[in-house]
Amino acid sequence: MCRIAAYTGPAIPLENIVVRPAHSLLDQSQHATEAKLAVNGDGFGIAWYGEEDRPGIYRDVLPAWADDNLVNLCRMVRSHHFIAHVRASTVGETSRVNCHPFSSDRWSFCHNGQIPHFPAIRRRMEAALPDDLFAAKRGSTDSEMVFLTLLANGLDTDPSAAMQKTLAIIGPATDAGPIRLTCVFSNGETLFAFRHASDGKCPTLYRSGILDNGGFAIVSEPLCVRSATWTEVPCDILCQMSVSGALSVAA
Repeated sequence: MCRIAAYTGPAIPLENIVVRPAHSLLDQSQHATEAKLAVNGDGFGIAWYGEEDRPGIYRDVLPAWADDNLVNLCRMVRSHHFIAHVRASTVGETSRVNCHPFSSDRWSFCHNGQIPHFPAIRRRMEAALPDDLFAAKRGSTDSEMVFLTLLANGLDTDPSAAMQKTLAIIGPATDAGPIRLTCVFSNGETLFAFRHASDGKCPTLYRSGILDNGGFAIVSEPLCVRSATWTEVPCDILCQMSVSGALSVAA
């Protein structure tokens, strides 16, 4: 299982979430405590927002702990809104195009979990994409396909409806195993978080209380940030956290 950490609030160095906390995302890349695998070494990535609508993206196939560039980038780059991901691959080879976050225009997206019957529905999902989104596809993961399908289903206008339509396209679980879908995505203004599992056993995802600087975080595992209270994101309900700090939960 992959691990995710995202933030919205006053601009901070990326390292305040990704590197410095006691159980930072970097620590979770080797020592995850709430996943089947403790090690997430099949690549990493960060999407961060600045003055432009489109995010900056940095991804690589190295384990997060093995890339000094990641630590230096996180020390120097400040952002009010970002998503970071460390990967333990289930579908798709270890390559840069398969590393999260994925992006399209202003949107960035990352995923933890799997669609075990993806090989059986992949061609159907690809055929349902409009030409521009099919042409934008670069990798071979179920994660990127979920993102492109969300965009095709109206993510720009109604994220909650887009998620429900996408789940319907994925369909029910099969003998291949349960569907596990935990997503964090953003348009640069709002962080969205969603958990779903066909057997009710959703991968972990938490939202923080107000951090010391007034910001908020969404993480796979609590970072042990001082003064933060961590609450599980409800299953099958779209959680939204805005840059201004406002929190809402949409059905």
